Formats: sequence, C-alpha cells, structure tokens
Amino acid sequence: MVNPKVLSVETLTVEVVESYDVTRTYTGEIVALRASDLGFERGGELVSVLVKEGDIVSAGMPLAQLDISNLQTRRQQLEAERARAQAQLAELEAGPRIEDIVTAEANVREIEQQLVLQGIQLSRREYLYTEGAISKESLDEFAYGEEVLQAQLDQARSNLQELQNGTRQEQIVAQQAAVKQLDAAIADLDVTIGKSTLKSPFSGIVSARQIDEGTVVGAGQSIVRIVEDVAPEARVGMPVDVASELRVGDIQIVDLGADRYTAKVTALLPEVDPETRTQVVVLQLEQATVSQISPGQTVRIDMTETIAGEGIWLPTTALTQDVRGLWSVYVLLPTQENETAYEIQPQTVEILHQEENRTLVRGTVQQGDQIVSSGIHRLTPGQQVQPL
Repeated sequence: MVNPKVLSVETLTVEVVESYDVTRTYTGEIVALRASDLGFERGGELVSVLVKEGDIVSAGMPLAQLDISNLQTRRQQLEAERARAQAQLAELEAGPRIEDIVTAEANVREIEQQLVLQGIQLSRREYLYTEGAISKESLDEFAYGEEVLQAQLDQARSNLQELQNGTRQEQIVAQQAAVKQLDAAIADLDVTIGKSTLKSPFSGIVSARQIDEGTVVGAGQSIVRIVEDVAPEARVGMPVDVASELRVGDIQIVDLGADRYTAKVTALLPEVDPETRTQVVVLQLEQATVSQISPGQTVRIDMTETIAGEGIWLPTTALTQDVRGLWSVYVLLPTQENETAYEIQPQTVEILHQEENRTLVRGTVQQGDQIVSSGIHRLTPGQQVQPL
C-alpha cells in the first residue's frame, strides 16, 4: 500500500557489467587527387584537340596533335640518305668488280703508251733545241707534259693496286658508322613525331580544354587539364593501439559533412607521428565520386573500443554532486518501522564513462541494490521514500 506521507520515487535495480564499449571519433582529411595541366614538349601548330571538357580518358589515350608535316618530310629525306648509304656499304662489303679492275688496267696501259710517245717526242724536241730550231719555252712545255703523264700514271697504278687489294676494312667500318648515324637520326625524329601527340598520363576526367585548333603553342603551354578519376582517399590519424585493430580490406563508415560513405582500409602507414603518437590509416571511399568530394575536406570516423572492467550503467538523472564535487547516488535501505518505506542514503561513486543520457560508474553500490533513478533534487539523505 502506498503511504501518502512517504515520497514515491522512480527506482532501478543495479546490474554490474564486466566491460563497456566506448565510441571515439577520429578526424582526417581527403587527400588530393592527381591533376595535371598537360602540354607538348615542343612548340608548333595545334591541328587537333581530340577531347572536350567532361570526357573520361584512359591512360595513354591521345588528347591533342601538333602539325608534323615538316617532320614527315625530313624523315623521308633521312630514309633516302640511309638507303644510299646502305647501298654504298653493300658495295664496299662486296668488294671491287672484275670489270672495274680490267678498266683500271687498260687505263694504266694507255697512260704508259702516252708516256712512251711523250718521251720520244721530247727527245726530238731536245735535238731541235740544240740545233736552234725551237725555243727553250717549247722544250719546257714538252718536258712538263711528260711530268703530267707520269703523275697520271702513278695515280692510275695506285687505283689499280687498290682495286686488286680489295676494299679496306676501315672503309667498311666508316660506312657502317654512317648508316648507324642515319638510323639514330631517324629514331630521334620518330621520338619527336611521337611527342607531337599529347597523351593522358593516367585515367581521369578532362576538367578544362584551354586552347583550340589552329593556335601556335609553345613548349609546355597547357592544352588540357586532367583530374584523376578514382575513388578519393582519406587519411586519418589514430592511436597506435586503435590502428592495430584494423586490417587492410576492413570496411568502415566515414562521415563527410552531412554525408556518410563506405570506405575500405587500403593501408596502415608504418610511421608513427612523434608528437601526436598517432598512426595514419588510409581509406578509400567506395561510394563517392570525384565531383562530390574535394581534397582537404575533413572526414570523421567512429571507432568502437571494448574496455574491460566492472561498472554500473545509470541514467544521468540518478547522479548528484555534493559540495566537495564528488558524485553520489541514493540507495534505498529497508526500514524497521515500515515494510513499504525505504530510507535513502547517498553512496559515493566514480564516473568511468559518460554518454548522451547515461553514465558508467563504480563504487560501493552492489549488484541488486535499488537506487533512485530520477527526481533526486527533491530528496535529502535519510528521507523515507517508496518505489513507484
């Protein structure tokens, strides 16, 4: 029976727990995605831009093209020079033809005959000179003609000897070097032609097209801007003991402003910050898109940790603070005078953990004790109450 003179109060029965979960929030930020302003290594006329803003491109995809007509003409010239040099090399490697040797021998014989005839005529001119029939000048002309023929004979014999001995090895080596030099020039030109096509260095989205066709551009001038099209990454610093509980591949929920995203743990960086004693956890946001998220945005991740230790969960309304700043609860103690009435006495407790509307405490309160759960501002120690 309810005694109208005894204050009725709401109560609860104490239940001791062996552990409790604590949720802590850690913050990090979205790391910057790769972005590049792309241009050519050389200048020239821009003849085509193959993409527009918003296009999705893959790594190695052509984006723009410079005029290469002059390069193609130069390549044709080098190809012709190489063909000629290669033919000369083949001729040197094959050696002299028999026809060339026969011709050289005939040339030697012809000059020898001319030289014999010149000698006879010179002897006659010397006789005429002694007789006073010709001048010294005429005699000198015939003598000079003999010297010229002798020089021609020496050269013809040298040419014949060279043909008979065959091609010298150093001539072949020199011609091989000439062919290789032309090969290198063609290869270098091919590199320049290849670099006249601007290609995407990675997969992404065209965020800006800055120049149109027909413009003469300089080396390094930006043509298009590419932003990497991948799920953004977040980097969050956590205490080492918390980070050690995570594994690569674990799925976590991260908060970004008012939005929530599923994220996968992709890496646990080994370095520990010496000042904050935290370890960086790298997460890839799987449900986000590039357009929704910007580098530098703050992300939050809630981690639940189970802590071992006895305690009692109480509603925050069951706690009162005395003048010394200590926290206590009112425990119901039976009275001898009235079986339905209880006397309340404060018991000091220690706060272990607080949540929004409940608090974990420990103290002298025992399993099964009844305590006042609310309305404690109306109560005083020793007052009699009865449970509702």
